[in-house]
This record gives sequence, C-alpha cells and structure tokens, in this order.
Amino acid sequence: MSDFPPDDEYPRPRRPRQVNPRGSGSAGPRGSGSTYAGRSGRTAPERPYNVYRSTPRSLGARLRAESDVDLGARAAERSRRQPARPPRRDEFLGDLGRGGSGGRPPRRGWRRIPGFGPALRPLWHPLRLLKYAVLLGVFWVVLSAVLFVMSAAGGNLPGGSATRAALTSGGPMLFTPNNILVVGLDVRPRTGYSSHEAGANYNERVAATDTLMIWHVGGGVSRKLSVPRDTLVNIPGCGMAKINAAWACGGPAETIHVVEALTGVKINHMIVVSLGNFIKFIDDIGGVTVRTPRICSNISHGTYVLNLAPGLHHLTGVQAITLARTRDNSCNLAYNDFNREEEQQQIMSGIKSQLFSLHAFLHLPWAASDAPKAIQTAMGPLSLLQLFVSAEIGGSSKPVTLGGGFGTYNGQDVVINNRATTQRLVQQLLHG
Repeated sequence: MSDFPPDDEYPRPRRPRQVNPRGSGSAGPRGSGSTYAGRSGRTAPERPYNVYRSTPRSLGARLRAESDVDLGARAAERSRRQPARPPRRDEFLGDLGRGGSGGRPPRRGWRRIPGFGPALRPLWHPLRLLKYAVLLGVFWVVLSAVLFVMSAAGGNLPGGSATRAALTSGGPMLFTPNNILVVGLDVRPRTGYSSHEAGANYNERVAATDTLMIWHVGGGVSRKLSVPRDTLVNIPGCGMAKINAAWACGGPAETIHVVEALTGVKINHMIVVSLGNFIKFIDDIGGVTVRTPRICSNISHGTYVLNLAPGLHHLTGVQAITLARTRDNSCNLAYNDFNREEEQQQIMSGIKSQLFSLHAFLHLPWAASDAPKAIQTAMGPLSLLQLFVSAEIGGSSKPVTLGGGFGTYNGQDVVINNRATTQRLVQQLLHG
C-alpha cells in the first residue's frame, strides 16, 4: 500500500521527506537531518500550493455575472486612466518622514522630527500658535490670582472688631447688591507722593476724610453717591461738625454710623484708600482716562501742578491723585467740592475700564499684587474678586453728589443738607 494519498485528494501541508543518506529505511535520530522516506525509498513530490482569493464583488458585478478575470481587467483599466498622485510628504521624505522607523508606517500623534507636529505641521502653524497663546494667557491669569490672594490675605481694616461690628452683613456681590463706603483720608505716606508737604498729617487716627462715597455694587448694578466732606452733621460725642471730622472723633465705626444716619443706607463693607500705594496701582494698569473741564491746579505751593484743557485726558497715577485732591481751580473760580467729587467718581470709573486694557493684562501680576496694598478693608480675597467682577458687569453710571446749600457754622464754611434731595438721591442710588 502506498504512503501517499491519491492524486485526486488534496494533500495536507507537510515537510518534504528526505532519503536516509545511508540508504536504510530506518529513521535517523532527531535533529540529524534524515527523515523517514517510506517503504519504497522514494521522497514525496512537491506539489504547487495555490492560494485562491475572491475579488470583492459589487451588486452590479453580480448582476452582470462578471468573473474574477473581468473584475481584474476593469480594475487595471481604471488604474491606468487615473492620473498619477503626487507623493505625500512622508513618502517624499522616505525614512525621515516615517520618524526614522526603517520603513514602518508613520506613527500616529506627535512625530519625532524637531519643528514638526501631526501631519508634519510646523511650529509656527496658526492653530498651534493660538493654542500656545491661550495656555500662556491662562497661566498669566492664574499667576495674577495667586499673587492677589497672597497680597489680600488677612484684611487690614482700621478699628478692628469695632469697625466690623458697625458693618451690616451682605450677600455675595455677584448676585446681591452691596453698599460699600469708600473713604479717602488726608493722611500722608512717609515716603513718596506728598510725603514732605507742609502740615502733612502722618497719624491715621486723627485724620480727616477728604473723600466719602457710597458704592452700590453687585447683582448687575454699579452706582455711586458722593457725600461732600463739609456736610454739616451731628457727630455723637463731638456735636455739630463737618462730616469729615467723624473719623477723628470716633474712628471708622463712627464714620459708618454718621453716614448711615445721614443717608439711611446700611453699609456692608468699608474700603479705605491708601494714597501712596494707590498711585502705584494706577501706574500698573497704565493710567486712567477721564473727561475734565479746564483745570489749573496748584497744590502745596507748586509741588504738584496740573493744567488740563477741557476734554478727554489720559492721566498717570500722580496726575490722577492730584486731580482727585484739587479743590481750588484758578481757571474756574466756581469749581468747588461738588466738582471735585465728580472727578473722583470719574477716576474710579476710569480705573475699572482700564483693568481690561492690553497694558493692564500685560502688567496683571504687578497690578494684582499692588491692588490690595492700595486699600484697607475687611473683605477677603474672594469678596474683592467678586467686587471687581461685579463692578465690570454693572457698567459705569453718571457721577452723583449728595449736594446741599452752602452756609457757615461756627465761622466755618459748611454744606447744609437738604433732606428731601437726599432721600431722592438715595432712592436713585438703590433702585436706579
């Protein structure tokens, strides 16, 4: 009986057999290279091993009953008519375009060629530059926020617990309007701007309030109402006097109580402006833009001079504070404290607008670090951030001053408050 299957049976794949070189029919030891050749001594003939692969057929090809030969001819004709495709960049670069992989397909994702990214895009590709700019902007804002929080931590409002007890708690400013009393003192810094003026006061406890402003901000609104520093009021413990004497009589808490009694507005927060650091903060954000009348100001015998024509002006920190301090305008003798308080409100609005300028963004870490140093307040970092955001959302309002009539009391020039006008302006402040 033969060891080989009939010719009409498809053989199983097997290794070709070899004849024992010694001519014996016994198999040699494994690994010796000799194999069993069968009883006949013949090796198995090698037969061709064909692989049949069916060409994918479309529905149209099946309906036309096309064979594999017809489909191959059709594909060859289509390939001959198709124009030559230019080589891709990775094909053109050869092994370099494949990331040095020695002929392997190019890797997905970032390539390992310096200066190129996916699909061999260069580093200066607009989309990549935009991505880098966004990442840098996010880092810049986060850095500024961290510096702001570090600088604002702790709170430094004068008067301590007594001042905090005089304040009325308010809700989150992003959703609820709060009333903030902004106070500017006539105390001078030891160094820098106005530090060597004649008669300068360096003691905060006996300072006078040159600026008193109620800022109604939050919940989508931002409105301000200034109180003239010469307004005649009754100060407990000191009697009838100008309202700017309330700080020296009873400190920040007394100032809060007197303002509330005058206006009927409950104060939620207090901000005391530090003159020297405020100038640095204004310079950090690139100055402020205000609209002024004709100004001819000469403070401290020519130490600080400001001459402005009517119109729009961009002021530095020193110029802005000089304008805020101007009470006597030699170019306009009718200029008084009411005009001065309007300019102070314009400066605040100008600061808010400048915060979103390109210069302010480029100097944002410095401004964020100096902003808390320019003020004294019991508000923490989160409340201050809400204040800045709420002020921007609320927009800018027209400057409003409490006003009144001019008179004299104990030989001093004072402003006599008009109760009906005060109530009307307070309602406008709170309800628009």
